[in-house]
Amino acid sequence: MSEAVATKEFSPLTQELGDKIADLTLKQAKELSDYLKDKYGIEPAAGGGVIMAAPAEGGPAAVAEKTEFDVVLTGFGDKKLNVVKVVKNMTGASLMDAKKLVEGVPATLKQGVSKEEAEKMKAELEEAGGSVELK
Repeated sequence: MSEAVATKEFSPLTQELGDKIADLTLKQAKELSDYLKDKYGIEPAAGGGVIMAAPAEGGPAAVAEKTEFDVVLTGFGDKKLNVVKVVKNMTGASLMDAKKLVEGVPATLKQGVSKEEAEKMKAELEEAGGSVELK
């Protein structure tokens, strides 16, 4: 019993592109990945393949809603002491460390927090006189 092995035929363009991609250095592959993400919204899948977001009706490519945020203090205005106190309570840092964080703006206070927690922190900091970005 002989089994026939099916072979796929590829166009010369596909072969050329595939060969070029296979020959990329790690740095070049990362640059290509960044370019495809920024220019076309194409991101690598968890398994290493390539996925593309489907366009939203009547609009550009759909963007997944962000679920984790970094809370970044960008300023403290004229109420530095109030902002230092809030930062101290939020981060659990000592008073000196909180003061250094505030004076070293922009400073990331927390990373990877939920949207609700990030919004709550932003509101508290802004109420104390600080300015905040959620990234």
